[in-house]
Amino acid sequence: MRIHLDHNAGAPLWAEARAAMLEFLGPPANPSSAHRDGARARSAVAAARAEVAALIGARPAEIVFTSGATEANNLALRGASLTGPLVTTAIEHASVLETATALAGAGRTVVVVPVDAAGAVAADAVVRGASSGAGLVSIGLANGEVGSVAPVADVAGGLRGSGVLVHTDAAQAAGRLPIDVDTLGVDLLSLSSPKIGGPAGVGALWVRDGLDVSPQLTGGPQERGRRAGTENVAGIVGFGVAARLARAELGTAVPRMAALADRLWEGIRMRIPGAVRHGPADEPRLPQTLNVGFSGCAGDSLLVLLDLAGIAVSLGSACAAGAAEPSHVLLAMGLDRAAARSALRLSLGPTTTAVEIDAVLDVLPSLVAQIRGQAAA
Repeated sequence: MRIHLDHNAGAPLWAEARAAMLEFLGPPANPSSAHRDGARARSAVAAARAEVAALIGARPAEIVFTSGATEANNLALRGASLTGPLVTTAIEHASVLETATALAGAGRTVVVVPVDAAGAVAADAVVRGASSGAGLVSIGLANGEVGSVAPVADVAGGLRGSGVLVHTDAAQAAGRLPIDVDTLGVDLLSLSSPKIGGPAGVGALWVRDGLDVSPQLTGGPQERGRRAGTENVAGIVGFGVAARLARAELGTAVPRMAALADRLWEGIRMRIPGAVRHGPADEPRLPQTLNVGFSGCAGDSLLVLLDLAGIAVSLGSACAAGAAEPSHVLLAMGLDRAAARSALRLSLGPTTTAVEIDAVLDVLPSLVAQIRGQAAA
């Protein structure tokens, strides 16, 4: 049996989500159709929209379904504010940073705010970065590589009344931290279905009521004119079920995941000399994310050996997998390239067990020693 410690790349699909999806895989399911099959699909999409909205304390009409958080981030950055500088941080997901680079190439001013050695960004630094008439600030609620949590509410509060829109990518935070859009005070928020145990290929952008968003996909009137194209009904249904389960499980799953992550780190710290934890030492941080550097040990070699042992981990964001460069997040935190290349991300989920954690701890020390010995030979 394989052990999955890569939940930040994608969580296992909930059995309940799979069962709900099967009802819409095969039968005609175009929500725009006027017949009873279309009405059934519309009803299912509406129910899922309500569940996704409830996960973040929003109204269903404010949810725009997309193909994933990447599309949601693109829709926010490209469609919500067409003028003024864009402000973001150095550790954002590639779908934010690459979009910002593309907008800069088209003439948009982009301000990138640095982070400290723990991967934390200062709210006042972001607010200062937006002081020159910015149109949009995009700041991730939680970093999926090192687990740092951004002061999004403080940023939004500092910009209130300025006319600057605030977007947060909450893909890694949903199901791991309580989220309420009114408490955050943001204008746009991105979500990902597979990060909370829903199917891949589905996400959402929450758009505060009254805010205009220019569609990036045009053609039909779907999603209230904000995203054209026939809805992925089965995927949306699975996303809705996953959102409902994530909300129901939050109170019990989070402390359990946090305890297991602490157990894993303590085991690594005690058994593997020179192991270093990257990211915040204390809260606020993602409760189930652990990024560890193993000096003298190539992270990619360790990943391969763990994979052969039946344990799935990652080097960082799945969207950067296979890249020749080390993690941009770790580099932005001040690590040198060798240290960044020695890091592994281990991310837990609601289904992770203590038995699995102990199994990893039984295997990991010898694999690290093996690679260090080969490097020294």
